[in-house]
Amino acid sequence: MSCSAEFIDFIKDVLNDVGDVRAKKMFGDWMIYVDEKPVIIACDDMAYVKKLPELEDLMEEAECGFPYEGAKEHYILEMEHQSLAKDVVQKLVEVLPKTKKKTKPAANRK
Repeated sequence: MSCSAEFIDFIKDVLNDVGDVRAKKMFGDWMIYVDEKPVIIACDDMAYVKKLPELEDLMEEAECGFPYEGAKEHYILEMEHQSLAKDVVQKLVEVLPKTKKKTKPAANRK
C-alpha cells in the first residue's frame, strides 16, 4: 500500500519552514527531500528516518520499523508531533550529504 496524497502534502506542510521541501515517488513509495537531502521515506502513510547516532536523543521514545522488505530498521517519525518532526529533520539536514545528480555517459548524451 502506498501513501495517500494527503499524507505527503501533510509532511510537506509540516516541514515547509525547515527548508526547501519536495517529494519524489520512488518504487511505489515516496522520498521526501529537504534542501536536496533525502530525509524521510514515506510509505503506508508512515514516515521513516534513518537510525543515526545524531538522532538517538531525539528519537529515544520512537518506535522502529522497516519501510520496505529488505530495508534496514528505521525510526518511525510521528509527523503529528510537529515540533519533534521539525527538530529531527533539521538535524538530518545538518548531517546528511546532498544527493549526487546522475549524469549520462558521454556516448549517450544528445
